[in-house]
Amino acid sequence: MTFLKSAFAAAALAVSSAAAWEINVSASGGNATSGHQYGFLHEDINNSGDGGIYAELIRNRAFQYSEAYPVSLDGWHSVNDAQLTLNRLELPLSDALPVSVNVAPGTVCGNIGIANDGYWGMDVKVQKYTGSFWVYGAYEGNFTASLQSLLTDDVFGSVEVVSKSVADDWVEHEFELIPDMDAPNSNNTFSITFDAEGAASGSLDFNLISLFPPTYKNRKNGLRLDLAQALEELHPSIIRLPGGNMLEGLNNKTWWDWKDTLGPLRYRPGFQGVWDYQQTHGLGLLEYLQWAEDMDLEIVVGVFAGLALNGDITPKDKLQPFIDDALDQIEFIIGPVDSEWGAVRASLGHPEPFRLKYIEIGNEDWLAGGDAGWQSYMEYRLPMFQAAINEAYPHLQVVASGSSHEGLEVPEGVLGDYHPYRTPDELVEEFDKFDNDVGHIIGEVAATHPNGGIGWDGELYTFPWWIGTVGEAISMIGYERNADRIPATFYAPILRNMNRWQWAMTMLQHAADPAMTTRSTSWYLWELIAAHPMTHTLPAEGELGPLYYVSGKNEDKGSFIWKGAAYNTTDSAPIPVTLNFEGVEQGTKALLTMLTNSEEDPYAYNDPHEGNNVVDRTTFVLTANDEGAFEFEMPELSIAVLDTHLDCPNPSKKKRAVLN
Repeated sequence: MTFLKSAFAAAALAVSSAAAWEINVSASGGNATSGHQYGFLHEDINNSGDGGIYAELIRNRAFQYSEAYPVSLDGWHSVNDAQLTLNRLELPLSDALPVSVNVAPGTVCGNIGIANDGYWGMDVKVQKYTGSFWVYGAYEGNFTASLQSLLTDDVFGSVEVVSKSVADDWVEHEFELIPDMDAPNSNNTFSITFDAEGAASGSLDFNLISLFPPTYKNRKNGLRLDLAQALEELHPSIIRLPGGNMLEGLNNKTWWDWKDTLGPLRYRPGFQGVWDYQQTHGLGLLEYLQWAEDMDLEIVVGVFAGLALNGDITPKDKLQPFIDDALDQIEFIIGPVDSEWGAVRASLGHPEPFRLKYIEIGNEDWLAGGDAGWQSYMEYRLPMFQAAINEAYPHLQVVASGSSHEGLEVPEGVLGDYHPYRTPDELVEEFDKFDNDVGHIIGEVAATHPNGGIGWDGELYTFPWWIGTVGEAISMIGYERNADRIPATFYAPILRNMNRWQWAMTMLQHAADPAMTTRSTSWYLWELIAAHPMTHTLPAEGELGPLYYVSGKNEDKGSFIWKGAAYNTTDSAPIPVTLNFEGVEQGTKALLTMLTNSEEDPYAYNDPHEGNNVVDRTTFVLTANDEGAFEFEMPELSIAVLDTHLDCPNPSKKKRAVLN
């Protein structure tokens, strides 16, 4: 394959001698939709919650543990030879957080303490950090909270915290810390030190040690700013939560219990995560709902449906408690303040109901438990949940955690959920998969393996890569063509911490240093597609393949929209396009935005370690010819959106030209 270096050069060329690809779009007909919604699935995989979108800087802040992940001092080390001992006091901080760390003097004189390395480093800037820690034991004197280099003796900022500690109780200490200078890198730690001579018993116990930088929308216990902003720039309109496998848990005793995620952090026990690490529950149901509210997102809320990742199946006569729990969860989200769980929501500071439309029953029930798990889902688990939710909340849309393509006969009134992790070729082959199908959401989708590659027995590709992104574009165009039955598409997973991950293909990559935050090739695709919502699709006459497209209009803006992608063209030649919208007159202007790959390599990707961007984005203003048609060329492996509304969002545009 060959690639033009610049999309601008491609579109500026005179129309080639090859026959033009003629597309004629009718002004009426098609599918009336509320606008196909684009969004993302979030679960705490790849440290995308703790150590990711959740802005807490302290790792292992409350020494939480579970059967799968024993309690430890991971992330902590002593200051000035202090002796650190995990402790279970007769009076713990709470039943949820029973383990503390005792800090006692060692063999060295002077102040002692504990230090935390964060999630593989900490970003230190001249900005306000808010922190807190709990102390058990009488102490007269001051604590010193500091941010300092792990590599040198540099202290970037510190603050004295007057002790309020007493002998027989836990006392919280809060502080604000503004460093005097920016750290040159993220190899930094946070420490708390004190003079042991002021401790009545010679040592002190600490728990729930927390430090937050400024957060998205200035939310307390909120989201990491740069990651939230990168997600907001995608123009998302929907989120699926609390994720896929995380919802199920490792067994039927350790599912994601939303009730454990509510209230003060002191009373959140954490979660035995499913991705090889313990989770804090800091990013709980309320924080998810606030995230959706702050970004104006619709929500697909997943409820535990009695099947765990190890294959545990809840029998029919023991399923009702989980159904009741799901109804409680819905009531917490949308119930009035005089309802039991609506009152709990109000007590946590949000008396107004949140917005909710979709409830998904379980996650990928066709996988865990094999044939028995799937059979139980179809025979009684889905029907029992559906009946209860339909009776209590008839206005909510129930979503099944599988699709007709896994053998599920999707019940009337229920949407299926399809999860295509595919090669680029397979995504292209599925372009028309839903042309004659029942309603679904695309709950998870991504190009994951190279064409002709190693399959599920091998590793995923390194990062989202260009030909994979173009394959995703074609599948997304296919979903949007059927937007009357496919209301939403979700990329998954969304975030990856470059220090520890279990799944390579993610929209955004990050580390402690915000300079590592990298928008993948797929990010640029999803941003472009979502920036131009349609209220209706429109019928179009024209060949499909290797140019794939959807046409429509946005009645709110009074504009016509065309979205297209070129895949394997003949001899790698660009495709000349003549696009005619019925009713568009000569001289009408349209904005054409095109994405191409600058490196002439279909396997090129954006590498967080390199800081590169292989995506060329170019915008042009086109003018309809004397027949009312727009003319342009689509290079091989390119993606484009044409919109007759010229003031559409273009946050990452690189060039703009007027072509007559």
